[in-house]
Amino acid sequence: MSAPASPSVLPPSVLVTGAAKRLGREIALTLAANGWRVAVHYRDSVEEARQTVADCARLTPGAQGFRTNLGNETAVRNLLPAVIEAFGQVDAVVHCASTFEHDTAATFSFAAMEKHMRSNAGAAILISQALHTHIAGRQTAQPDARGVVVNLLDQKLWNQTPDFVSYTLSKAALDAANSMLALALQPLVRVVGVAPVMGQHKPLLMGETLAERSASLPNHQSTDLDTKAAVLLALQEGSISGTTLLVEEEVPQAKPQAPAPAAGPLAPFVQPTRRHGRR
Repeated sequence: MSAPASPSVLPPSVLVTGAAKRLGREIALTLAANGWRVAVHYRDSVEEARQTVADCARLTPGAQGFRTNLGNETAVRNLLPAVIEAFGQVDAVVHCASTFEHDTAATFSFAAMEKHMRSNAGAAILISQALHTHIAGRQTAQPDARGVVVNLLDQKLWNQTPDFVSYTLSKAALDAANSMLALALQPLVRVVGVAPVMGQHKPLLMGETLAERSASLPNHQSTDLDTKAAVLLALQEGSISGTTLLVEEEVPQAKPQAPAPAAGPLAPFVQPTRRHGRR
């Protein structure tokens, strides 16, 4: 009987929240196409998540789905341990999931703000905390182990409008949290923001130049990569932390789904269990 594979030779593993559809699915497929085992987080989009898991697994085997309500603190605290149990280890988190509900200054309420803050900022902070604990626990066996968190922000932070007040406030909180987390979790975990913007920022650094100067990046750095490529860059380039990559792209109104890879064998799909908290 052959010996089990060592964790050091496994493909890197990433948890992508909100990965069932739209941009989260696009990012999950991009990472799978580049050799990452993807943990597909979702809440209510069961069939879309099942398809994303299967499509990711055709690109890099081992993808699985995990259902969690990111507004529930207990469920959030259980999410990364569940992925670690299934995958053996986790190397990165990409936080795409967000609550996005309309309100204005006239309709704003504490309840609306809290709902957005829980899933859009609080969940990202707790999952970052859990990844740091996991990476620290691997230091004895894997002293070179490092992690990275990529949090998706929103162009509304750089293009203010008077609507979606609670949503925008939650993304502003996440932007601030990125800087604080990058300081608190170093050197074991890097924290990077990625935000698509509407073309009002010119690219300043690209390719090798960006890699060479990334250690001294200002807090918000423009690039002409698309969002998926920017996330991949943030995961791969070990000197980028504590900054937000502003991605120059026209955000499509229709948000089309990513094309599926060629058909192949389906991957195992993890059904929700009580350990993920209440639904």
